Amino acid sequence: MRGNEDERLDALFGAYRDACPDPEASANFMPTLWARIDSRQTFLFSFRRMANAFVTAAVALSIALGVYLTIPRSTPGTTPGTTPETYVEVLAAANPLDTPDIVSPGVRVDLNGR
Repeated sequence: MRGNEDERLDALFGAYRDACPDPEASANFMPTLWARIDSRQTFLFSFRRMANAFVTAAVALSIALGVYLTIPRSTPGTTPGTTPETYVEVLAAANPLDTPDIVSPGVRVDLNGR
């Protein structure tokens, strides 16, 4: 009984193979396939790809700038081992807040009326 079912299944597969033969690929198969794929791509797809590339480049540039700014650099006139002063620190040292011109401008107001 088992052999009868196997023969029927083999006959069914043979009939299927005869009904659906393997297609032969022509020489223009791949170029035609890529032309069909390219024709279905829209402007939005291209714009999305460009936007993704731009965002990736912006993230990479931001990381590179962040790394560049965190690397300590020595400036001319500083000895090795000392931290270089920033522009704000140099300005603060050159113009301290306790100078007489800023603290007392020389104008006095007498509130008692004398």
